[in-house]
Amino acid sequence: MHDYDYVMLFLSYFSSSIAYMEPKNDTRISEFLLLGFSEEPELQPFLFGFFLCMYLVTILGNLLIILAVSSDSHLHTPMYFFLANLSFVEICFISTTVPKMLMNIHAKKKVITYKSCIMQMYFFLLFVGLDNFLLTVMAYDRFMAICNPLHYMVIMNPGLCGLLVLVSWVVSVLHSLLQTLMVLRLSFCTEVEIPHFFCELNQVIQLACSDTFLNNMVMYLATVLLAGGPLAGVLYSYSKIVSSISKIQSAKGKYKAFSTCASHLSVVSLFYCTGLGVYLSSAATQSSHSSAEASVMYTVVTPMLNPFIYSLRNRDIKRVLNVFFRRKP
Repeated sequence: MHDYDYVMLFLSYFSSSIAYMEPKNDTRISEFLLLGFSEEPELQPFLFGFFLCMYLVTILGNLLIILAVSSDSHLHTPMYFFLANLSFVEICFISTTVPKMLMNIHAKKKVITYKSCIMQMYFFLLFVGLDNFLLTVMAYDRFMAICNPLHYMVIMNPGLCGLLVLVSWVVSVLHSLLQTLMVLRLSFCTEVEIPHFFCELNQVIQLACSDTFLNNMVMYLATVLLAGGPLAGVLYSYSKIVSSISKIQSAKGKYKAFSTCASHLSVVSLFYCTGLGVYLSSAATQSSHSSAEASVMYTVVTPMLNPFIYSLRNRDIKRVLNVFFRRKP
């Protein structure tokens, strides 16, 4: 039995333990149809090339960030430790959705099996949650560096940094597992078309022919707690950072302090603004294709832009990359 089968068996086992919550019929389906962006044949080569290029740029850019951080001892600090973890998560995040979409476009198929859909949903929720938590941890790191510079290295020691990343993983795993188990208890009848390019949680729940009240409650509650909580933490951290920077007398000192968190602030703004944009676009329009197109911003564009933001706005990263490429014959 493969690891994939063990994971599905694990999910099915726990799903059966909560099956008592609601009686359901035994209707099961074997596959869904991912409708994607467009059914026009002449657009498919363009879509394939467009997303393939974005995927490769994302993988290469984030791998360079990881390589830069790991190869230079001067970057073995809390800020760059979290940045390397974020780059790894971004690679996993985009790899959850784009490769399957590229395979479907190339094979001219829209099918995704039920098991693959569940697994894609699980890993998507896992990595988007990790993205969210790591950005919050990085905001806390910048808060400590600017507001408590004398105690920064003592407080942000390797043990605490490792613990913060570990907690982020544990919470994200438990949340994605909970949401996936809640979907496994649903029944699906004849409606199997997902108007998206991946198995998005809300879209899948809407296809169920059994009662989804509990699923929606869990989904909305988790969104408030696991998205609203970290966002509040980020806003609080940056309010304190702005307050501390405003107390610095010299303009040079203010610029130096702000430059240490400018890249992170740009990434945070991009992540939350695109996520909010997707939510507002889906709420304002009944077109599911519009929601899918808006989702590209935070599922594909954001992971691609993050390496550029950090490499272009961060002197340390630029220095290491310049040294690395100059070594090449």
